[in-house]
Amino acid sequence: MRDAVIVDAVRTPIGKRNGALAGMHPADLTAHVLNALTRRTGLDPALVDDVVWGCVSQVGDQAGSVGRVGVLAAGWPESVPSTTVDRRCGSSQQAVHFAAAGVIAGQYDFVVAGGVESMSRVPMGSAGRDGKPYPDSVLERYGVHGFNQGISAEMIAEKWGFTRAVLDEYSARSHERTAAAIDRGAFDGQLAPIEGGLQVDEGLRRGSSAATLAGLKPAFREDGVITAGNSSQISDGAGALLVTSSETAAAHGMQPIARVHTAVLAGDDPVLMLTAPIPATEKALKKSGLRLDDIGAYEVNEAFAPVPLAWQAETGGADERLNPVGGAIAVGHPLGGSGAILMTRLVHHMKDNGIRYGLQTMCEAGGMANATILELL
Repeated sequence: MRDAVIVDAVRTPIGKRNGALAGMHPADLTAHVLNALTRRTGLDPALVDDVVWGCVSQVGDQAGSVGRVGVLAAGWPESVPSTTVDRRCGSSQQAVHFAAAGVIAGQYDFVVAGGVESMSRVPMGSAGRDGKPYPDSVLERYGVHGFNQGISAEMIAEKWGFTRAVLDEYSARSHERTAAAIDRGAFDGQLAPIEGGLQVDEGLRRGSSAATLAGLKPAFREDGVITAGNSSQISDGAGALLVTSSETAAAHGMQPIARVHTAVLAGDDPVLMLTAPIPATEKALKKSGLRLDDIGAYEVNEAFAPVPLAWQAETGGADERLNPVGGAIAVGHPLGGSGAILMTRLVHHMKDNGIRYGLQTMCEAGGMANATILELL
């Protein structure tokens, strides 16, 4: 049976909303990482069987299948097709799942998986009618007027008993870990800086502490605990990974970094919404035959601080292995690009630190989650 391996992974620096990347069309952000990937691997783009590309708000500048437009913007041969995937925040992690499945099935030899989101140019919620694309049948089923992730985060904090101080302490740690990673050059080998523009992740607020974060007002409930400081930042960015089989990689003289060991999905309560990484992790561990103790690093997307904290409370994951180089609270969450960006961070962290197994999981709107276990080669 064929396997699926990641030859290389690259990402843009993450830009703040209306920041350094706001002037770049999302198709150009896509083209930037596509060309960075082929330069780094030496792969002829004509050999790419497909580009599977994640994007959440597929309207405006991100309409028309932004993956395909990005292929054309990159100057790649017109023979290279692309499809654009939407599994909400997990879109580009799902792109990796689809790419790996296609390689294992023999449908692809080389496939690029990744994603993009320009939240500066295409604001969150643009794709829905008034930002609420739910029919009355769904609203009536759950007895709600709408689904709001910020309120869901408040509900998780309340259910697990996380105080404002606990959330702010976690968020300050995300900034501290990100700052330390940048300072020691941990991201240097994965970044495709923008020539004449953004060179490093833009959103980091150095010196953020629990005390400074405590001064921010609640964002979703007047008496709530969720603030801009313990939520992910609205951002722009893209990431891309080259996926193939071990056999094909060897035939082209390529040395893969990691194998896609296990890939699963889970669904959970769409009102609580952000808890599906917990059952997704359980499912991934069961399917893989591994224990959480076998996993040397876990990337649990920091959509809001209660999400990784609830995951940790339920799984018993070790502090030092949870988001070891910080996360979206510190640098941002460009929706459709985040899955590929997180996986790029994870695979390079595993490589740099000799970590055999890594886990990535992300909460997604609608109460879904992807979970992926990678194995270092």
